[in-house]
Amino acid sequence: MEPTTNSLPYSGAPTYGYTDNQSPTVSMGDWIITILLSCIPLVGFIMLFVWAFSSSTPPSKANWAKATLVFFLVVMVLGVLFAGSIAAMLATAGHR
Repeated sequence: MEPTTNSLPYSGAPTYGYTDNQSPTVSMGDWIITILLSCIPLVGFIMLFVWAFSSSTPPSKANWAKATLVFFLVVMVLGVLFAGSIAAMLATAGHR
């Protein structure tokens, strides 16, 4: 007995929860402005939070902003650990 197309478990390409109208494409010009704004020290950091947690931000830009914030957090933690280890080595070097 041949299976019909209705009985097959796979009936097309997966959409992963998004349709074309739910995920707008971010233009190249918008990405250039986004990257330029994110390079400004305090303004860029604030804008990352706005882009990451605003409901009007496209999903691709929101995910990029969240990933950038996580990256900044990891770099800051590693920087504090590195600075602390250098400070500890310098403090113990003076006691010899």
